Amino acid sequence: MNHPENPTEDNLTELMEFVLLGFADMPHLQWFLFGLFLIIYIIILMSNGTIFLITKMDPALQSPMYFFLSNFSFLESCYLSATLPRMLLNLGTQRRRISLVACATQMCFVFMFGGAECLLLAVMAYDRYVAICNPLHYPLVMKHRVCIQLVTGSWTIGIPFHIGQTCQIFSLPFCGSNQINHFFCDIPPILKLACGDIFANELLVYTVAVLFGMVPFLLTLGTYSKIISIILNLPSATSRAKAFSTCSSHLMVVVLFFGSAIITYLRPNSRQLREN
Repeated sequence: MNHPENPTEDNLTELMEFVLLGFADMPHLQWFLFGLFLIIYIIILMSNGTIFLITKMDPALQSPMYFFLSNFSFLESCYLSATLPRMLLNLGTQRRRISLVACATQMCFVFMFGGAECLLLAVMAYDRYVAICNPLHYPLVMKHRVCIQLVTGSWTIGIPFHIGQTCQIFSLPFCGSNQINHFFCDIPPILKLACGDIFANELLVYTVAVLFGMVPFLLTLGTYSKIISIILNLPSATSRAKAFSTCSSHLMVVVLFFGSAIITYLRPNSRQLREN
């Protein structure tokens, strides 16, 4: 990430708001995009809401796996609601300005919910590991009290880190352009607008990303590697198919979630490709 040179004091301006560019380069598609994302948002909310209600109301689904699934559905709705409503508002009104406080609040909630999802996916992988690899001990290990503690930890353990990271980023001086080349307040485009040395901020960003992104991903990957190796060693095709069916949906969610995150944050940007 390029560090802007320290400007003179006269060139420093205290920015009170940003402009989310989003899809500003496609004005002819604004209403099409608004309708498309609105439909997607409603479908996702209804799907997650249905999963949440069914898992709470159906007595046959009162198991740890569905308890974690209902929490993940609710968490996914919260995560999307931190970004999509603002994007829809910007597309519908063409008013793309967002205050510093609103931008910081959005960033904090996005990464709190995102970090919680990463941890909860690791917890769900552990649940499947116990169910498949130690089925006799499953009722003893995954007690309801333990499940509540695991979910509570996933939701809350990252809150101080994400609040501290957000406060550190928005305590930086911003100068020059106030245009964020994104549809929500994400860390990389915000840091590009900061003046002065941002090494400490980048170091904290990478530390938080490792703790709440990379570590849960590696734990989930390692857990599923163990699960798959044990399933493949089962004696019959029927038992293998049954074991795969209990974790296939969660495995698909893991691939989609972490795959999209890797594509978004680890791909080289167009400028780096042109320079190479």
